[in-house]
Formats: sequence, C-alpha cells, structure tokens
Amino acid sequence: MKIKSTVFVKSATKPSNYPESQLPEVAFAGRSNVGKSSLINTLVNRRGLVRTSSTPGRTQLLNFFDINEEFSLVDLPGYGFAKVPLAVKKAWGPMMRTYLEKRPQLRAVVMLFDIRRVPREEDLELLDWLEEFEIPTIPVITKIDKISRNQRAAQIKPILEATGLPLDAFTLFSSLSKEGRDEVWERIEEALELADS
Repeated sequence: MKIKSTVFVKSATKPSNYPESQLPEVAFAGRSNVGKSSLINTLVNRRGLVRTSSTPGRTQLLNFFDINEEFSLVDLPGYGFAKVPLAVKKAWGPMMRTYLEKRPQLRAVVMLFDIRRVPREEDLELLDWLEEFEIPTIPVITKIDKISRNQRAAQIKPILEATGLPLDAFTLFSSLSKEGRDEVWERIEEALELADS
C-alpha cells in the first residue's frame, strides 16, 4: 500500500455524527495501551497522525481518517482501562456495538492483542460481536519487540487458547522494527478487494 494522503476527517459517538462518505472503512480495535495508535501511525508512515499517549484510555471516540481518498481508517475507542470514568466505560459497549452493527461501509476490523497479556472478557466479547455481525477480522499481536524470539511461542499460546483462533490467523507486529507492517497491509487490501468483488 502506497500512502499518498492521510487526513483526519472527524470524531463521532453515534450514527448521526458519522462521516457521510461512502468510502469503505477498516476499523482498529483493542484494549487501552495495546499499541493501537503506534500501529496506525506505522502503517501510514505518519508519526503523529494518531496521538499516542502514555495514559491508556485516551481514545474515547470513534476517529475517522481518510486514506488516499480511497478508504477510511477508523480508530475505535480503547477499552478495559481501570481509571476511565464509569460513565465512559458504560458508553463504550453501545457505541462500539452500534458502529459494528450499523455501518454498512465497514469492511474489516483489525483487532489487536498485546503479546504480554492474556485476552480478557472485553476482548472475547468484541470477537463475539465481530462473529455475530460477520465482520472479517484481522487479528494482530503487538509489542513483539518487548520479549525475546525464544519467548514468543510461550506468550502466544494463551492468546490462541483464549480466542480459539489458529496461529496463522495472527500477524505478529512491532512498531519499533516495523515487523508485520507489510503483512497487515496485505490483509487490509485483501479485505477491501473481497468486499468490492
């Protein structure tokens, strides 16, 4: 994927706020602090397109970005961070579910898992929703540079067990070394092409 332009379009919380564009969309989802902003910035070669924060739980809206005037990338709110206010936590589920269920432009969701963490209830709930709405899922295991290559298999095993997904469903990714970047793009392009065919 050659990135010619990346433009922030708008933030939204409900369908009446969503952009009116008919471009196909690929959304990115994962727990707070899973490395979602870093992954998106690495994919589009823009250091500050999506603001990375040392404070998890910062993304609390649906953020829409136009890529090459060809498709939209949607940064979904991170979840599972203890210090986020209860009202925000409660709003997360309905906001996400509504977007996943009601957005016909949505072609796939890139779902992130931290290699150092076992998936929890919210992760599995989101996977269930994606299955329920028959949305193609691109699972990515992030932060692989945080552990040694020898430790990878042991760290990945509980993720496979919790999600029930096979190893080859996942792309291993590092924003530091950019390992996995091309593979994530390939899977996104495949999802966009399948939807158009």
